[in-house]
Amino acid sequence: MIKALNLTKIYGKHVAIKNVNFQIDKGEIVGFLGPNGAGKTTTLNIITGYMSPSQGSVEIDGLDIIENSSAVKKKIGYLPDVPPLYMDMTVGEYLDFVYNIKKADISAKEKAINEIIETVKIGDVKNRLIKNLSKGYRQRVGIAQALVGNPEILILDEPTSGLDPVQIIEIRNLIKSIGENRTVFLSSHILSEIEAVCNRIIIINKGEIVASGTPLELRSHIEGSRKLQLKVKSDKSIIDDLLKISGVKNVSIINNAKQEEIEIDTIDIVVESEKGKDIREDVFMLAAEKRRPILMMVEQKFDLEDIFLQVTGKEENKTN
Repeated sequence: MIKALNLTKIYGKHVAIKNVNFQIDKGEIVGFLGPNGAGKTTTLNIITGYMSPSQGSVEIDGLDIIENSSAVKKKIGYLPDVPPLYMDMTVGEYLDFVYNIKKADISAKEKAINEIIETVKIGDVKNRLIKNLSKGYRQRVGIAQALVGNPEILILDEPTSGLDPVQIIEIRNLIKSIGENRTVFLSSHILSEIEAVCNRIIIINKGEIVASGTPLELRSHIEGSRKLQLKVKSDKSIIDDLLKISGVKNVSIINNAKQEEIEIDTIDIVVESEKGKDIREDVFMLAAEKRRPILMMVEQKFDLEDIFLQVTGKEENKTN
């Protein structure tokens, strides 16, 4: 449905994106993840025809975006990072205006607009001025304008930016609902957002694609060492014993933030092993031999943040 081949965009001496390649199939909800300034918006602007690449090409449903610009744009609904809203129009007036400039079927206009309003649930604000709407409702109106013309592809650039937690959940559910019968390409720098909505992820950093796949595929591809989190009835002497187990790379103490989480005469530790090495049985047997009861053993899994930080080489605080 969307095929990007060797996309490159250069501004003077600055290379915004370089040799970007990916393909998105019909019906997929794909997340485009990367830190701010990674090249996400530049890539989306090229895909939607708002900007020409310095090199490379984009095909939408087999049509070249430059050679078949008008036909391709009818297939795409686009929500930029700043929704293109006219604040002094009512919601109804604005959607009527967008319908006209997109040259959609005039005979079906009233029905089509009402269906869009119902889909994005903005019927209760249809007659209100856009400037008087909350950020969440403005974002819904932005999505509504992207749906005008019934496009097969929906491209969303940071659709939950600036929203409060309740609004984020509402927009997230709306995107998943819309994605049931459309191809959706969703750009974000919010890790949890991508994982909650998308079934495949493309990660870009410094203008280049650094990883692609489902969360499970990405985990299996980059996972290195394995980690066990333990709560043991012991003192710190257990650390030296664990380090003697074949395949154990490191043992570290967990510093509990809350005093009430600490149990008397216990120690919370993380045991890190070599890639592919299952040390659970060895750890259990050692603890039994040393008469150090294991009160908890949990294998830690890599989450999307671990993947993101590893492939981008960034050290950021986890986004909730």
